[in-house]
Amino acid sequence: MLTVEQYLERVVGLASPLRSEPCAVGSGFGRVLDEDLTARFAVPPFDNSAMDGFAVRAADTAAGPTRLKVVGDVPAGASHAPTVGPGEAARIMTGAPMPPGADAVVMVEDTDQEQGDVPLPGSVAVVPVTPGKNVRCRGEDVAVGDLVLRAGERWTPAAAGAASSIGYAEVRLRRRPKVAVLATGTELVAPGEPIGFGQIPDSNSLLIAGLVEQFGGEVVCARAVSDDVDDFREALAEAAEADVIVTSGGVSVGAFEVVRQVVEGEIEFVKVAMQPGKPQASGRLRTTDGREQALLALPGNPVSVFVSAWAYLRPLLAAFQGADPEWASTRVAVAEGWKTPPGRRQYVPVVLTADGARPAHRLGSGSHLVASLHLAEALAVVPADVEAVAPGDILDVFLVR
Repeated sequence: MLTVEQYLERVVGLASPLRSEPCAVGSGFGRVLDEDLTARFAVPPFDNSAMDGFAVRAADTAAGPTRLKVVGDVPAGASHAPTVGPGEAARIMTGAPMPPGADAVVMVEDTDQEQGDVPLPGSVAVVPVTPGKNVRCRGEDVAVGDLVLRAGERWTPAAAGAASSIGYAEVRLRRRPKVAVLATGTELVAPGEPIGFGQIPDSNSLLIAGLVEQFGGEVVCARAVSDDVDDFREALAEAAEADVIVTSGGVSVGAFEVVRQVVEGEIEFVKVAMQPGKPQASGRLRTTDGREQALLALPGNPVSVFVSAWAYLRPLLAAFQGADPEWASTRVAVAEGWKTPPGRRQYVPVVLTADGARPAHRLGSGSHLVASLHLAEALAVVPADVEAVAPGDILDVFLVR
């Protein structure tokens, strides 16, 4: 039996980094940056005011409160500004460039002037300030040439804002991995359809497809497939454009394990020391045109699917994009205890309460307990050498929201 780490290494090894392409800086969110971005100009690009107020020469205020002659306005976006000489001030707005001669800003609240849209006064009474007060200096945030964003980072609106602020209109982003999702089982019917004896709604294809998108992939198809060998072969052929095929079900040792029947010998079927999700399979398939695809075959029970997708599909898709498979985690106390399977790492869907982590379902981590899965905020991880969890025990929990 493999450890989680041993199997994960095999899964991630299936990835081949995808090509990148130029994209407008305000697009492609959720993809992965494929180049380092260094600042093409400083941030801020010029000395500017951090406050609405009056730009002054600090030396003019050193002796105490004083009155200065106002020589003009400096609004944000101004293309020029009046020079501030001895005994003078200029009214200035937040973000506006500092006028020549001024080295500090007295915020309007520290003057005798009203706030808001009022006429330019002829003079202003100000309090003492030191040089640099309320001034944001050129390059204070980023200097020209500074490394701001690294290749491998997830592209987000915040990253786009940073890139545009340092001079980029276009960046290179990795292509999203294309993923085909095939939920196997003759018993599966489409969501919302009437169910007959022995039938159940197909929840797995929706669950996996949603996680694929959450993990940065592009779903090219997501559907149920019967346990008929020919049907499954046809579904694989129709998924030829995918970089990754994810299946659910058909990987155990029963009589109708269609995934095993069709691809055994091409991919590896293993047992992993985890609960849920013990039976797993992965490997490479070759399309009719000679292109390789990664196949990740998950167990069929929905909670097993959910746990396995977070444990293996998430890092696999990250590897295709050259990204770090980040998974936010913390350590929390458990609010109630439960039993664990000997020798297997246990993943328990939990809700996080003021008292600590509690199983999302009263029956714990049963792999069929899909109806309560939406309540889970995290997966609590119980080490393989722990036989029981007691209230107050501290566990690692990995966030799934």
